[in-house]
Amino acid sequence: MRVDERPERAGRPGRQWLVARRARLEQRARRAIAAALHAGWAWAGQYGAVGPDHPWAKRFGAFGEGSVLCFPPGTVYNERYIRIGRGTMVGPYVTLSAGIAPGQRMLTDPVVRIGDRVVLGRGSHVVGHLAIEIGDDVQTGPYCYVTDQNHGYEDLGEPIGTQRPTEAPVSIGAGSWLGAGVVVLPGARIGRHVVVGAGSVVTGELPDNCVAVGAPARVVRAYHDGEGWRPRRRAVGSWWLQAGEGGADG
Repeated sequence: MRVDERPERAGRPGRQWLVARRARLEQRARRAIAAALHAGWAWAGQYGAVGPDHPWAKRFGAFGEGSVLCFPPGTVYNERYIRIGRGTMVGPYVTLSAGIAPGQRMLTDPVVRIGDRVVLGRGSHVVGHLAIEIGDDVQTGPYCYVTDQNHGYEDLGEPIGTQRPTEAPVSIGAGSWLGAGVVVLPGARIGRHVVVGAGSVVTGELPDNCVAVGAPARVVRAYHDGEGWRPRRRAVGSWWLQAGEGGADG
């Protein structure tokens, strides 16, 4: 006899039949709840996004036409010091901040300037205190971190977390691409049309039209007029090595 058959025992269904029926009902309920949750989340993503006409957008120093903050947002505060250009997409869970805490009065305005047609990947952070400028058509992968402030560490008698921070402007040139997990630290200046490989840490200057990887990020390929894209060469003693050859990585 199959488990789902309903034998009669003194007018009552069998125990196995009851257990099987309960399991089927629970399975149907889980499917229905899951479908409702996914549908609700999709609805929230569509209608929870913030566009230029949303009341929240009015808090920003600028919020360009066609731009959007995707749902759900990350931590966003001191919006008056943040300017967003046209056609820019700020992905879900992205943090945009100016200063240490909401309501802080900043010395510069804007603190964070994001250009036109920029894409900030999911979970990324743009944490400004002095000046961060992201050029037009810049795209980032998920979970990138861009900041213009670092902890001080010079005083050995004081915890690093309580020492006075240092700040330096950061700029990312137009048309550049930052791979997943890239960290851009104070003083970094990334040129135009630059690729920064996933997981790299940018601490200094990267010229226009290059590919950089590593921690700290170093140029491994660059565009040369008349030659196109070529691996970067560097001097090692009296020899010139090409990136990727002889164990060198420029």
